Amino acid sequence: MTDLATLLEVGGPVAALGGGVAYARARHPGVYWSTVGLPVSTVRLLSSYGSVMEACGLTVAPSRLRVLAVKATTRREVRPVPPRRGIIRPTTTGLRVRLRLAPEQEPADVAASAERLRHAWGVHAVYVTTIKPGVVELRLVGFDVLRQVRMPRKLRPDLLRVPVALREDATPFVRDYRTVPHQLTLGATLSGKSMYLRHLVAGLARQPVALVGIDCKRGVELAPFAPRLSALATDPEQAAELLPMLIREMEDRYDLIKARQGITPGTPDEEITSDIWGLPEHERPVPVVLFVDEVAELFLVATKKDEERRDEMVTQLIRLAQLGRAAGIYLEVCGQRFGAELGKGATMLRAQLTGRVCHRVNDEASAKMALGDIAPEAVMAACAIAPERPGLAVAGDTSGGWSRIRTPYLSLGDAARICQELAHLAPDLPALKPFRPDVPTGPVEIPTPVVRPHPVTD
Repeated sequence: MTDLATLLEVGGPVAALGGGVAYARARHPGVYWSTVGLPVSTVRLLSSYGSVMEACGLTVAPSRLRVLAVKATTRREVRPVPPRRGIIRPTTTGLRVRLRLAPEQEPADVAASAERLRHAWGVHAVYVTTIKPGVVELRLVGFDVLRQVRMPRKLRPDLLRVPVALREDATPFVRDYRTVPHQLTLGATLSGKSMYLRHLVAGLARQPVALVGIDCKRGVELAPFAPRLSALATDPEQAAELLPMLIREMEDRYDLIKARQGITPGTPDEEITSDIWGLPEHERPVPVVLFVDEVAELFLVATKKDEERRDEMVTQLIRLAQLGRAAGIYLEVCGQRFGAELGKGATMLRAQLTGRVCHRVNDEASAKMALGDIAPEAVMAACAIAPERPGLAVAGDTSGGWSRIRTPYLSLGDAARICQELAHLAPDLPALKPFRPDVPTGPVEIPTPVVRPHPVTD
């Protein structure tokens, strides 16, 4: 009886501890990783590094000097040499360690063994990044960071740079308009596309940037952000009047650049420019970001007259995509479906949109239209997105690289309040003044929906 009582006294706390660990792993993976996963994975890495590298084929034959030194000092067997390991740097989501490769090795060899390393060291994923020639960094992610999205705290937003999502390797996905001027964002209903758009608008609202919207769903997506918008078109008729104004604004900016290019023999090199970013700050016009929601509504026609208007609008969009970057005009084109069957100009417009973000779509053709021409292997990843994970997307660009991302939750009310509080930052562009949306004088109140939507981080 005494032994049984002792066993019960000891077993109770142990069971409670085990249950607490299991609960933390399921509900609070970050806490579990910091308290349990990090020390366990570190011990595994340190104790099995050499044998794991050898099993993965990442070792090389030792040098002659090393062979002679080992034979002269010990009687141990001379084993192959793994890549030289740097200091292990723990993070809130995993580990980082740098490897110096041998002359016979290349980063692709390490990347091919990432899945084996993941299983050997008991982590969620392993990603390989080239730091410089001969040096790679292993980023070990301890848990699925896309299940409950938590953006890193230390983020440095800059002009036209907005962190909008989290990558699967726990790094922020930053929408940088200076690097990727135009982007195509696709997603079916309830895929999280609207949440992605909210983060973009809320992030840019804090910057000295003119925001212009075309929302042919009567403005239901962009109208809540009206206090911060410089122009808004809510149907194809208004869009047909707004786009020529943007073309005229772009041409005026090119005239300004050309006037600055009146180069004289004594003009310093730094004053010669081919875009607005080379102009002096007091002469530089504000950047303009054009959001086009439900782009298919601009392509769909019902009559011959609508077809003529459609062709004109598509031509103007293509001109903005081709020439707008130097004038500081950037495009963010969104839609549920985008394909060649939309009509003349669809494929040409897509070719000008460097960035691609594809949420869950209803057919493989849409995923191919978004990603097939830049990263064919990313098409299957986009088609595999489950409806239970809204906000999950595949992001890529014309460099061929791609990654999975997920947007954190941001309510429509919070995004609308941000735009209302920052309404004074909306630039005054005379050409777009007729399209400035009417802003209510009272506070913006977003009605509570009858059915409350699930957050994208569920």
